[in-house]
Amino acid sequence: MSNSLQAYVTIIISTCICILVALASAQGSLIAGSFPVLFLCLAATFFVQWFVFLPSYYWSTERFYDLTGSLTFMLVATTAFYYKNQFLGNRVDIRSLVITIFILLWALRLGSYLFLRILKDKEDRRFKEWKTSFPLFLRTWTLQGMWIFLTSIAGLTVICSRNIVDPDLYFYFGCGIWVFGFLFESISDYQKRKFKIENPKMFIQTGLWSLSRHPNYFGEIVLWIGIAIIAFPVLEGSQFVSLISPVFVFWLLTKVSGVPLLEKHADKTWGKKKDYIKYKEDTPILFPKFFK
Repeated sequence: MSNSLQAYVTIIISTCICILVALASAQGSLIAGSFPVLFLCLAATFFVQWFVFLPSYYWSTERFYDLTGSLTFMLVATTAFYYKNQFLGNRVDIRSLVITIFILLWALRLGSYLFLRILKDKEDRRFKEWKTSFPLFLRTWTLQGMWIFLTSIAGLTVICSRNIVDPDLYFYFGCGIWVFGFLFESISDYQKRKFKIENPKMFIQTGLWSLSRHPNYFGEIVLWIGIAIIAFPVLEGSQFVSLISPVFVFWLLTKVSGVPLLEKHADKTWGKKKDYIKYKEDTPILFPKFFK
């Protein structure tokens, strides 16, 4: 099978997976016109990716890829919350409000960080070959749509749900987990960026990076686990499918686009250095070694 055909098959499969998850999670969803609000979020997610893909392919640039992803997270979260407010009237659903705020804070922080990084670095090596091929680059943008929807699905399901559950132990525990993950990811990114500015040709092994070779990804996984815990008491029936969110994030970062690519690049760059070999031997790949 050619690369182009594989790309189109991947586009169809990833889109269908999201539709199936949306169908399951839309049980009891708020309705906008004739459609569940969750379906509007799904449609908006892919429409934005494909819309921005066109000029990005024309100019062969990945500069707005990560920024578009973050802004789409913010768009679907605020869209869902708008319809939730319309449904509630003068009431307030604290759980939906907090989940929306958490998604906005995370997307704003990560989006600005990644956008400033691409402006400085000029190019993202992941896109070197993809951005010159229509099907391969379209696949990349479609997979970003899948990432956005499946990552946020637990939170979106709660925001779109008619079921209201007052703050409970799940809520407070999940909030604590999210804050821990968010801080872990944010501090990790800050430490690495600062280190790279001062030591552009070296690898970082200080701060949180002394506990894990990918502490930012660990924080990312943890914060979405937090969202899933907050969401859990609201879910009913087939809505429990939305708990795929943190599982999908873990799979994506450890098996597809995160850890494998960075480990391969690091091995190629520093694989023969004794201090790097020792760092790999002493430091876990993902889950931090808090007590040495």
